[in-house]
Amino acid sequence: MRHCVEKPISIGFQKFGRFVGSNPWWFFLCPLLISTLLGSGFYFLEERESNDIEEQFTPVNGPAKLERQFVQQNFPLNDSVFSNQRLYTDGVYASFIAVSTSPSILTQAAFREIERLDRSIRALNVSVGGEALTFDGLCARRYKKCIPNKILDVYNFYGERFEKTELTFPFFRFGFTPVFLGYSVGGVNVSSAVLKSAKAIRFFYFLKEDNRSRTDLWLNEFLKVFPSNLSTKFIKVTYSTSLSRQVEFEANTKDVIPLFSITYVIAIAFSILSCLRFDCVRNKVWVATFGVLSAGLAVLSSFGMMLHIGVPFVMTVANSPFLILGIGVDDMFILISCWQQTNVHDQVEDRLANTYKEAAISITITTLTDVLAFYIGLMTPFRSVQSFCLYTSTSILFCYIYSITFFGAFLVLNGRRENRNQHWLTCKEVPEECPTDQSKWHELCCVGGAYDLHTGSEEVQPMNHFFKKYYGPFLTKSWTKVFVILLYMLYLTVSIYGCFQIKEGIDLRNLAADDSYVVRYYDDEKAYFSEYGPNIMVIVRSEFSYWDEKNMSDLESCVEDFKNLSFIEKDIFTSWIKSYKYYGYHKNLNLSAEHVFKDNLGTFLRFYSDFRQDVNFTNNSIYASRFFIQTVNISTALDEMNMLNKLRDTAQRCPVPLLVYHPAFIYHDQYAVIVSNTIQNIAVTTAVMLLISLLLIPNPLCSLWVTFSIASVIVGVTGFMALWDVNLDTISMIILVVCIGFSVDFSAHISYSFVSSKKLSANEKAVDALFSLGYPILQGAVSTILGVVVLSASKNYIFRTFFKIMFLVIFFGLFHGITFIPVFLTFFDMCSGMYDKVNKDKQGLEDQATGNSHGNNIQSKAKENDLTEKEIYFNHTFLPDVTEPCNSKPCPSVWGLTGISQDVQNSQMCMISTIPMFKVDSQTYTVHMYTNHDTATFAVNGQSKCGPDDQNCVGNVNVKSEMSNHCTANNIPSIFTSFSDVDGS
Repeated sequence: MRHCVEKPISIGFQKFGRFVGSNPWWFFLCPLLISTLLGSGFYFLEERESNDIEEQFTPVNGPAKLERQFVQQNFPLNDSVFSNQRLYTDGVYASFIAVSTSPSILTQAAFREIERLDRSIRALNVSVGGEALTFDGLCARRYKKCIPNKILDVYNFYGERFEKTELTFPFFRFGFTPVFLGYSVGGVNVSSAVLKSAKAIRFFYFLKEDNRSRTDLWLNEFLKVFPSNLSTKFIKVTYSTSLSRQVEFEANTKDVIPLFSITYVIAIAFSILSCLRFDCVRNKVWVATFGVLSAGLAVLSSFGMMLHIGVPFVMTVANSPFLILGIGVDDMFILISCWQQTNVHDQVEDRLANTYKEAAISITITTLTDVLAFYIGLMTPFRSVQSFCLYTSTSILFCYIYSITFFGAFLVLNGRRENRNQHWLTCKEVPEECPTDQSKWHELCCVGGAYDLHTGSEEVQPMNHFFKKYYGPFLTKSWTKVFVILLYMLYLTVSIYGCFQIKEGIDLRNLAADDSYVVRYYDDEKAYFSEYGPNIMVIVRSEFSYWDEKNMSDLESCVEDFKNLSFIEKDIFTSWIKSYKYYGYHKNLNLSAEHVFKDNLGTFLRFYSDFRQDVNFTNNSIYASRFFIQTVNISTALDEMNMLNKLRDTAQRCPVPLLVYHPAFIYHDQYAVIVSNTIQNIAVTTAVMLLISLLLIPNPLCSLWVTFSIASVIVGVTGFMALWDVNLDTISMIILVVCIGFSVDFSAHISYSFVSSKKLSANEKAVDALFSLGYPILQGAVSTILGVVVLSASKNYIFRTFFKIMFLVIFFGLFHGITFIPVFLTFFDMCSGMYDKVNKDKQGLEDQATGNSHGNNIQSKAKENDLTEKEIYFNHTFLPDVTEPCNSKPCPSVWGLTGISQDVQNSQMCMISTIPMFKVDSQTYTVHMYTNHDTATFAVNGQSKCGPDDQNCVGNVNVKSEMSNHCTANNIPSIFTSFSDVDGS
């Protein structure tokens, strides 16, 4: 499978890299032009904004929306007889809550201040085209009067006797009608139904719904003027309107815009610092800068294209640039790491070709997994999630394209500068070696172009050495592995515990900024008015024989089932049928007869106008009717979820066709789908990730480890986000989908490097994988965290939640990538590529390459020295590029070769490009390679000669010479026969 998928992709990218390297300016300038053209889509940003809370944060075609449609069709509002419990929307209103600074608000002094506030609100007006819009002209009416706040009427009626008046709670008989105080008076202390004290009073000012443009103007005036009238002594006031939640939510964009610039400054600074080199030629400052710019161009292009197409721009999409920045910088670090491992003497197009060959699979895996994770997120029924996934997945694609075009082209341009040995800042050519009379500072600033003489690649960075020399060997020790396993078990235990503590649903108060007046109002509402929850409609949704005793018995049984629910107040029940029966009893009507029931119903409904809105009595048929039940103690998201589920279950079990509805159910519907959709998205995405891993990682078992890492990170993020006070809602569901893509990023890089390593044992492969990609992965993780860390300072729940979960995703993903996965992979030697077979092949090479007597010495030495230091001998053949004549110098340690027909010149011999060039340290047996730049001298006819600085030499060679202008050979020595120590040591 590897040869069918992975190898062709690598070869294809190698060819593409060579093409980009040959035409860098085209691939550098075209993305700039494309970004400019597509970026013009930001002109349409304002008209594409779609931040309606109901539209974006509630399920598309949720059950409550269908229920609301049924209510609208069957129970139209009667503007002349306003009833807030019969609204099928939240209504249009202004409201304030007065909280007493003393133990009770039921005092004369407190109510004087409340009364003054009431007069100020009713006096508000706003001028439009010469017309004054007043509360009296816009208010919702009942019998031609604005809807009053009854508790104020009670105060005005009793006057100075108010404090001594015994108020009963929750109902107080005022005149001939009972007044329900449950929504008006909060924080109560009741004894034998008598109200002893109360902490808060709440007032509502309902407006007509027929002209929203005019009422919205008045509500905005209320928000501007009302705070200026809050000079109160005995009460503290919080306020809100029906518009406030939406207005405050849309204002969140102002909070996040300044964070973009801070984020990009931090990202550029970190990238530059992490790519900084103490070499004025090999410095990667500009490479890092243009890598961040590449991610910025991806955001500009993708967002502009989506806006051109007409995709709605939702608040949640504002999180995307922070995420894309992290992804783009991560790819940049991988490409830079692979570039540094190429030979500096190769042509730049060849270096880029080799870079793409090595990095292609890694960045392709991560891009595919991220993009597919987000496209799968489009399956969710939340428009905010769909918009975020569409914008982000498109951005990731552009980020990938620009990484292998724009950024790759800049690598080539920068590589050409390095080949000319030019300074990274001044672009002036500098010397490769520091003159002896110059200081160290001069060497740092004005000397550069160093590279590893042994490998021909750029010098390895200190952090890479840390992973190879310290962290890798430490991680592969037996006792360390035991500790890692115990640590993982602890991690898994805490995570699973946290998963059982998860809360569902988004609290609507969290859609406003922390310091918003709306939040303070919601806090007071929750603190003092949570005892009585929403008044629920229970609707008979089809024609029903109300006069039939059997049918009525079934309906009454269902009503009792509702009343028996723990969160239902049995004594507060509003029913037209109950009142109609009471009416029929006093009128001596036989309501068991159909014609009597229908003939008298019209008269009853005309007399009781409120009930007229509860019965769809048309053409002498009752198509639908409703009654009301009162909920209590609904204060948390869990309470809301349980209430909705139990009400719907009770309605479903009833033999009478019922449905339940309240405007808040529109938002509560998220509880019904959030868990199932999250699980569905995670399951589908994980399956797709497994398929991609199987196709692109050349070992099925290691692909399963990648999938294991996905599942492990998901469990960890879910568990710890619950412990970090983050609910499972539309925002966190987005990030859990992201979690899958990012967990693949870390584990796929390491797993692919592990199985691609040419090392022999599993431990060595783990160390080699960490050496190759440990630092780039660490860089990518830190850059991503830095990309979102500024969101932690946001006043908005959405952005803070994004930071919390992204931090968990990156932290746990990184820990899996550089700790758990490398350790777990070492437990399965089959991932290392048939370790036993390779060991035998290696032993055969040792026996063949050495004499029997001396071979024992080599094997003995091998036991004392690190096997990895000599692995270069068994796995690589290093060849000089061209042949050169050699100078003479005594040689301390040489190889003995058996060969013929080597050309010599002036008693010197030059090894040709087909002969391996080595020097072996006689103490450590470390093998070193020398290139054509290291002039070499060889022993001819038993005479030992050597190049300058005691570089590579050979001795004891029988040669057949002939004069020529070039060093050539007809036959090549194929076997090393012995070590020869010229000076006898």
